Amino acid sequence: MTTRTLITGAAGLIGSHLCDRLVADGHDVTALDNFFTGSEKNIAHLLGNKRFRMVHHDVSLPLEIDRVDEIYNLACPASPGHYQRDPVQTVKSNVMGAVNMLDLARRMNATILQASTSEVYGDPTVHPQAESYCGNVNPIGPRACYDEGKRCAETLFFDYHRRYGTHIKVPRIFNTYGPRMSLNDGRVVSNFIVQALKDDDITIYGNGGQTRAFCYVDDLIDAFVLLMKTPADVTGPVNIGNPDEVSVKTLAECIVRMTGSRSRLVYTGLPADDPMQRCPDVSFARNIIGWVPKVSLEDGLARTIEHFRKTLSVRLSPIVEQPSVARMRAGSHATLRVCN
Repeated sequence: MTTRTLITGAAGLIGSHLCDRLVADGHDVTALDNFFTGSEKNIAHLLGNKRFRMVHHDVSLPLEIDRVDEIYNLACPASPGHYQRDPVQTVKSNVMGAVNMLDLARRMNATILQASTSEVYGDPTVHPQAESYCGNVNPIGPRACYDEGKRCAETLFFDYHRRYGTHIKVPRIFNTYGPRMSLNDGRVVSNFIVQALKDDDITIYGNGGQTRAFCYVDDLIDAFVLLMKTPADVTGPVNIGNPDEVSVKTLAECIVRMTGSRSRLVYTGLPADDPMQRCPDVSFARNIIGWVPKVSLEDGLARTIEHFRKTLSVRLSPIVEQPSVARMRAGSHATLRVCN
């Protein structure tokens, strides 16, 4: 029997690549997105595929569906600029979105995966971060709508698992990048690449000594698929990220070199609660689900730079909306019953 899969946040970077992978693997995919940060262009190529349906819907509102076997709950703005634009809605997306999708999974006896984040560790005092570390998060800071929203979503997932026996999978995602990031994504990889390709100054917060570990999107999708296939007693949380740590300044220098840019590095103050170190301990992922990242930072950056080159080259061209996208806006693909 064909697996019927629901993906929320399906038009974003991760969601759209996951749609590609699962459709190719033979799933019938229903994709949800309210397009707050996701892009119709990321999924337009799938709209004519009989295994794919797109529904314009806000995950913070209840949803009814006839049948679903697996749910990937990815819906939430992921970059500080986006999730701080409407922090109340960010909390609702995390918390109410989790409740709505967990209730759906419970009714359908479906397995549900929650896209959690390394932000649950806050500005960590332990390095690298293992899943047993409880974090160092400011609950009232400007990043709290996302950090605490994701922490509360994890709480809900494990309470539903303990109370109702809901089948859950909880990966904690570390900095993910790749083609289909938007020009205004606001995260460090996209910011640096766009600035470098335009020969603008590259803005580094602080002195650039803060470290990150960057995971290419294809590696992340592999981990999601592997985790979803694990036995019911493998719930997570499980760190998914590339453990090869690099400083923000080194990343900027690498991107300048790879793009042949004339950009200068300029420095400005650190945002509030910006973590100084972020690097995953991926022992659990390696030992339990057999996952290790395969794409090197330089290879992943090369593919991402090419994506942004193409995006910038057509940015000023007239955009003609594809008929399939126009029909989706009109609701012709809205095959689910949505409760308001």
